[in-house]
Amino acid sequence: MATFTSSLPDNLLQLLAEKADALSVPKNKLIENALRLYLEHLEKAEYIKSYKRAAADKDVMLIAEEGMAEYLRQIKE
Repeated sequence: MATFTSSLPDNLLQLLAEKADALSVPKNKLIENALRLYLEHLEKAEYIKSYKRAAADKDVMLIAEEGMAEYLRQIKE
């Protein structure tokens, strides 16, 4: 595992220490979990943004509708 060094504001470090104590987990584990959740949040936001862009694209919507029509036809058969 790699080592990462960073500086954080004092008030954030204080909150981190308090939460780590309250949850009985090491500070580095709390940071790791928080960072994973945040990165997942960013990835979901990118997906949402791309789907919104696709929904506004008439060509993409036409292709999707054609695909759904074909899918429904196959289900009926």
